[in-house]
Amino acid sequence: RSLMLEEPSKDEPKYQRQYATFTTERGDELQYYLILPENFDPAKKYPVLLTQYSGPGSQEIANRWTADWEETLAHNGYIVASCDARGTGFRGEEFKKVTYANLGHCEVEDQISFAHHLAKQSFIDSERIGIYGWSYGGFMTISLMTNYPDLFKVGVAGGPVIDWKWYEVMYGERYMETPESNPEGFASTSLIPMAEKLEGKLLICQGAIDPVVVWQQSLSFVKACIDAGVQ
Repeated sequence: RSLMLEEPSKDEPKYQRQYATFTTERGDELQYYLILPENFDPAKKYPVLLTQYSGPGSQEIANRWTADWEETLAHNGYIVASCDARGTGFRGEEFKKVTYANLGHCEVEDQISFAHHLAKQSFIDSERIGIYGWSYGGFMTISLMTNYPDLFKVGVAGGPVIDWKWYEVMYGERYMETPESNPEGFASTSLIPMAEKLEGKLLICQGAIDPVVVWQQSLSFVKACIDAGVQ
């Protein structure tokens, strides 16, 4: 498919946005939405872009306006999907705090469960599932692509956190403590050792003057990929 996406016309019908829940193999009920393409045919198989943020206390699944690029993808024959994993907000204290000092584990498990749930649907092309996210979502994108290369074929990681010890302390220490007090947590969430496991097509977007997710984050992962001979 061409990378030049056709913009939807104002006169065309609105896309189908469906809200639903599913239960993971761990017994957690998670909320998600799907944006289905125009003239959706359940007898066909569609590629999917899973878009998420997944950070502590956040919420993606809400009945509100979202980015118009998602509808543009739907106009071009893609299904857009999003799921709020454990650690996100508005589901109670226990649900939110389960990721404390151990970011990137429960969230990855839940997004994988969601991807498997999608792959079971008859209208999903399980060989064409992509993943997108920015900042925390970028951290998740690379985590998912390196831990589960057979599932995610393509990913876009915007301003990704690669190692939490380089992140700004207001947010980092709130959820991860410090490298001195939580060395195991920081070591287990670093994506530097995971670079050699990257197999799919990954696009990293990063602003060189980003004062929060500093340029060192992306460059360190790219350097690790070069050292490992990974494109």
